[in-house]
This record gives sequence, structure tokens and C-alpha cells, in this order.
Amino acid sequence: MSELGQPRIVVIGGGTGLPVLLRGLKQYPVDITAIVTVADDGGSSGRLRENLHIPPPGDIRNVLASLSDVEPLVEEMFQHRFKTANELSGHSLGNLILAAMTSITGNFVHAIQEMSKILNVRGKVLPAANQSVVLNAEMEDGAIVSGESKIPYSGKKIKKVFLTSKTSIRPLPESIQAIRQADLIIIGPGSLYTSILPNLLVPRLGDELCRSHAKKVYICNLMTQAGETHGFAASDHVKAIYDHMSCAFINTILVNNEEIPPDIQLRYNEELADPVQYDLPELSELGLEVVHADIAYQENGALRHDPKKVAKILYNLLINETKERYES
Repeated sequence: MSELGQPRIVVIGGGTGLPVLLRGLKQYPVDITAIVTVADDGGSSGRLRENLHIPPPGDIRNVLASLSDVEPLVEEMFQHRFKTANELSGHSLGNLILAAMTSITGNFVHAIQEMSKILNVRGKVLPAANQSVVLNAEMEDGAIVSGESKIPYSGKKIKKVFLTSKTSIRPLPESIQAIRQADLIIIGPGSLYTSILPNLLVPRLGDELCRSHAKKVYICNLMTQAGETHGFAASDHVKAIYDHMSCAFINTILVNNEEIPPDIQLRYNEELADPVQYDLPELSELGLEVVHADIAYQENGALRHDPKKVAKILYNLLINETKERYES
């Protein structure tokens, strides 16, 4: 429990899925810590990372916005992306502000802390590491592809991913402490190899997850992803995580059990993506508690996890877990 008597939740991930989940969770009386990937090397984040030698700010920016409690116009301004014919084109204002704050404070983590105050963020936002890391993938044919943005487009099947950096990769002490104090740890949702695993591969973070006594929930993706998880069932996602870890640490998996509308399936078929099937016998064989529910909704023709439904399920799991723990 936190100093305010609230249960502590740690959410680990990145990409578009994490902010959606956090928008739902922040409505509950919980102490949230989000640990966010710093492996992005594409778009505005990649350009700032390369030009200014700072960790990529994009995923952090989206998480800050999702946990912020400011006027909608301020959030819209923070998320605004320039569409010009000069060097500003493609950059979001929030990325530029985080880059400027990093230059002012001399530290990416301090920049995030200061932006959290300005945006009145409900919770803590921590990068998985206080430095840029390079995500690499070893393919089944032995080829190595370097760069998070390049991996899904290699046209080859991923065998494993790993991190490299110019300096020794270390997690933040705050991240280690948050995992040790957590009542519930949530993994995902997000791209398996490029948003989830880059966090778990940071030295010591994975080991702390293995040692943690908190309930650990994996939110499985709704759809497979071309270049990453084509043909994967829910159990394949879990096995891929375990193949990169020193332990089988997940207690519960949350999966969607409703049929995807045909028009949405057709749209995703064009991207070589299919609904993730939850293969109950295989998941049970892995020793997982399987929670299945209608947790998907449509937004602008895309399929997303419903933040309200998912947050409610997770909060109920948390309350049951903390009740059992403090009664035992």
C-alpha cells in the first residue's frame, strides 16, 4: 500500500496500448507507476534521439498525456504534431518540450518528473532505462536486424530479441523499488517483441519480476501483428516472453473472448493480422489463470482494448489479491 493507503500498481509496456490502459486505471484509487520502453528509433522520437543523443520521448509523451489531469486543450497542445515543409514536420510539441527539458535539467528522468508536475500527472512515469537502447532481433535464419522500427519489416521470423547500448544498461532504482512494492504488476498490452520485451530485457528488471510476490497479469493483444506475431495464439505470446526470461512469472492472462466484426477483420487482413485465439488448454497447461471477457471496442476503424472494461477487471483482480494477502 502507498502512503495514502492505496494499492500499488506497476504497468510495463509501450506503444499505443499502454496509454489506453492507463486512461482507464487512473479513474480508480490506485498508486500507478508506468515503466515505459526507450527502444523506439522511428519517427519524431528517432530523429530527436539521433540528433540530440537523448532517449526517445514518444512513448513517454503518450503515457504522460494519458495520466495527465489538465484541460483538454493543454493535452491537445502537448500532443500536437506539426505538419510543415521544414525540419519541424512530423515532430510533436510534447517530444520537443521533453527534449528541451532534458537539455535544461541535464537528465531525461528529471525532465519527465518536471513535465509530470506541469501536466498534473496521476502517478509516476519512468523510462525502463535512463538512456537510449538499441533493440536487436536474431531471426530464425541467423540474420541480425538492429532497430525497433526495422524489425517488423524484415520479412523474417523472429527467434529472439536483445538490447545493446554504448554504455552499460541499468534500470532506474525507482523502477526496482516500484516492482518490489507492487501489489499488482501488469504487462502490456502492446507489440510483443518491440514494446513489451524491451522492458523485460533491461538487466535486473526481469529478475525483479521473477522475485516479486505481486500478482502479475499479462494483457494479451487483440490481433496478431505482421512481422512479429503472425499466427500466434495467446499461449505463443506467453511462451515467447518466457523464452527471454529466467522464470515463468505470469499468474493471469486477460484475453478477449468476443468475435471481431467481419468488416474489422477484413481491414486487418490487409495488414496480415488476425484475431488472437485464446487456446485455453495450452494456457492452463502453462499454469495460468485465464480471464476472458469482451474487452475490445472500435475506434476510427481500429480495434482497441476498452479502457473502462479492462481497468474494471484489473481493479477487481487487485482488490481480491490485496484482500487475500492481508488476510493471510
